[in-house]
Amino acid sequence: MTTAPGRATAPDTATAPDTAAEAGTAARPRAATARGPATGTAVALTGATGFIGSGVLAALRARGVRVRALARRPPRSAAPGTDWVPGDLVDGTGLAALCAGAGVLVHLAARVDGCAEDCEAANVRGTAALMAAATRAGVRRIVHLSTTAVYGEGPHAGIDVDEVPPAPVSEASRTRLLGERHALEAGAYVLRPGLVTGAGDRWVVPSLAEVVRRVPVRWEGGDARLSVVDRTDLARLVTALALDDHTAPPGVHHASHPAPVRSGDLLDALAALGLLPGLDGPAVPWEECRRLLAAAPGRVSERQFAMVARDHWYRSDSVWRQAGCPPGPGPLARLPEAAAWYREVLGQSG
Repeated sequence: MTTAPGRATAPDTATAPDTAAEAGTAARPRAATARGPATGTAVALTGATGFIGSGVLAALRARGVRVRALARRPPRSAAPGTDWVPGDLVDGTGLAALCAGAGVLVHLAARVDGCAEDCEAANVRGTAALMAAATRAGVRRIVHLSTTAVYGEGPHAGIDVDEVPPAPVSEASRTRLLGERHALEAGAYVLRPGLVTGAGDRWVVPSLAEVVRRVPVRWEGGDARLSVVDRTDLARLVTALALDDHTAPPGVHHASHPAPVRSGDLLDALAALGLLPGLDGPAVPWEECRRLLAAAPGRVSERQFAMVARDHWYRSDSVWRQAGCPPGPGPLARLPEAAAWYREVLGQSG
């Protein structure tokens, strides 16, 4: 099964082969992607029913472009401006029809959990087949979604693209890194966002709700800096890179909001909305946080906890500037827009 990248869990603690890190730095864009405005052309889209993909679909519709979206089970009632193509990234059905006549491909679908074979089928072989179909169809511009999870264990504080070698530790992240190679060879803009919040998020805020219960103290004083982006703003960036005349070069770009978010500020903002309890406990060092987490078993692993409790900040300024896309007010300012969604997913509605 393929899912939208931001929909499910963060990467687990599976071990990646040593060759995975090499895959992120060896591949370089082979063919330049057209940079002129792509308005008036059809856009081929994968992952349109997922968390991030549904936001991108809405942003593309708002721009008035014709969207051709791949889906294993197309919706029974399609909104105007969207043609649904039955198909599957894993078995390759529908890929040629999806790309035929399209000027732009936006590839957002990915397997974000599961075993090695399932992740490889979608994220590596599926991406390779899709890029081949796009190349044969003469698609002029490609935007491909990846993740900063390809860097693996942190802490990371303000790093630029590949300033540290990618070292993914889950099968999902390992195969998404390998999938980047195929996208880069096709001349794609490859985006690596960090944490993605907003309506539809089933991992970031639900995971915070769990670890606040398990570790009810100020994790390292709440000073960890996190790369976060709201789904709405990420969708605007994807759309700008797909459609507009801009100066961003093909290749890998970090794609979070330029301003990192302190973990304590994120928790305080969620508490102010009544979504999480306030944390008034003491500032506790990381080793004690680890001990408290282990003493209260739950779904979120230690490594996943570290992604929200320790520095995971990846410099993302340049892509917004090059794309001519204002980054927006930031993920904390956008949280009230998603409050109703989070109340429902956290079981607080009604």
